[in-house]
Amino acid sequence: MGSITTRDGTRIHFKDWGEGRPVVFSHPWPLNADVWDEQLFLLASEGFRAIAHDRRGHGRSDQSWSGNDMDTHADDLAALIEALSLEDAVLVGHATGGGEVTRYVARHGTSRVSGVVLVSAIPPLVLKTPRNPGGTPVEIFERLRHGLTRDRAQLYRDLSAPYYGANRPGTRVSQCVLDAFWSMAMSTGLKGAYDGIRVLSETDLTGDLGHIDIPALIIHGDEDQVVPIGASALRAAKMIKNAALEIYAGGPHGLTVTHRDRFHADLLEFLHN
Repeated sequence: MGSITTRDGTRIHFKDWGEGRPVVFSHPWPLNADVWDEQLFLLASEGFRAIAHDRRGHGRSDQSWSGNDMDTHADDLAALIEALSLEDAVLVGHATGGGEVTRYVARHGTSRVSGVVLVSAIPPLVLKTPRNPGGTPVEIFERLRHGLTRDRAQLYRDLSAPYYGANRPGTRVSQCVLDAFWSMAMSTGLKGAYDGIRVLSETDLTGDLGHIDIPALIIHGDEDQVVPIGASALRAAKMIKNAALEIYAGGPHGLTVTHRDRFHADLLEFLHN
């Protein structure tokens, strides 16, 4: 474990396991780097250098009042990559983390990066607008903000089930998985979590996707109740030149847990190609 300090004095916590080609993981809202532990362990055991950081406001990183926006998140990622002198890195982003990875490429280029994996990711735009009629209505996010400021513990408990598809008939998700989601979410500061709802819903990454000119893999579940596939992966795959799209039948938002074996196989295949 370690930390870096960004230009505005914010301390960003990270894990750095193993040696070899670097793979950098960006986590979803409202979790932290711990959500990637199984992937970090797998890749470090397979001869890769696996790195994951807590986004500012989340987990063990500083809970800054300002800077909870996608540009700053991308710049924080850039600061981490530069501080660790990473080259030929593959960036893996889940949900908001996928937006962070996409914005990083648009703002900082691909001189240090050779591949991108977007998992249940938010690009190009989650929010429903006149130009994005398949998006999620703003009222949904207003309810999230209301719940966050009234009883965030209950909100996270309620959110954990649809996150992993545990509210669907026939699903097998342990209570411990749901509890782990709740515990990670509760480690996120209220300001970072509140601002994060705007970041994940309102950040328009349409123009950013065209900057991805390196191998890209998009993974999304067709039962994602948090980031619907129609407004995200299906559109993003058309905007990234030569992107590969893997659709997981029955896959929820948290498919890295529910479809772990397939996800690991797809990730390793992408890294070895």
